[in-house]
Amino acid sequence: MNGDDSVSRPTDDIMCATYRALCRHGYADLTMQDIADEWEKSKPALHYHYDTKRGLLLAFLDHLFTNYTDRVAAPEDGPARERLDALIDAALDPPRADTHRELRTALFEVKAQAPHDEAFRERLSRFDDYLTDEVRSVVGDGVESGAFRADTDIETTATLLVTLLNGAHSRRVALGADDGVREAIRAFVDDHLGRRVDESR
Repeated sequence: MNGDDSVSRPTDDIMCATYRALCRHGYADLTMQDIADEWEKSKPALHYHYDTKRGLLLAFLDHLFTNYTDRVAAPEDGPARERLDALIDAALDPPRADTHRELRTALFEVKAQAPHDEAFRERLSRFDDYLTDEVRSVVGDGVESGAFRADTDIETTATLLVTLLNGAHSRRVALGADDGVREAIRAFVDDHLGRRVDESR
């Protein structure tokens, strides 16, 4: 069997079972038996791959991160502002399979473990680090091409945008509302980076 943090390459069916179990039971009440039931195999069979709920959820976060980096990425071509808008849209819009409020709530509960568990903190930080890198790259390209203000602090801008996007997700989970969030973030981009009518120059 694997150790608590060491896991074999996660199988899609176990990850899908974990997803369904999180939607049904939430994080706090989730048990290995719940996941085994969704997998339609025995609990001992699940323990062959993952010793603990913690180890399995760490693997699930790795699985989500792989999907996240495939889905949330700035286009390589086009004007910087269009690329940045596309990245913001991708970061704000979950894939259809993740639109379940139950899963968003469960993952919010998982995030609450980060201050107390270094392994959770490290994995969750990967999402922030990846998105920050993507924003930093696009903003840097925009500054270099003249699409954005020359005096833009690229690092601060990336940090602020990622913080805004994280806040939007938290607001969606806590209040079930995201009206006007996209427009507010785009207004921030307009004010902070400046607008160019023609970014192709």
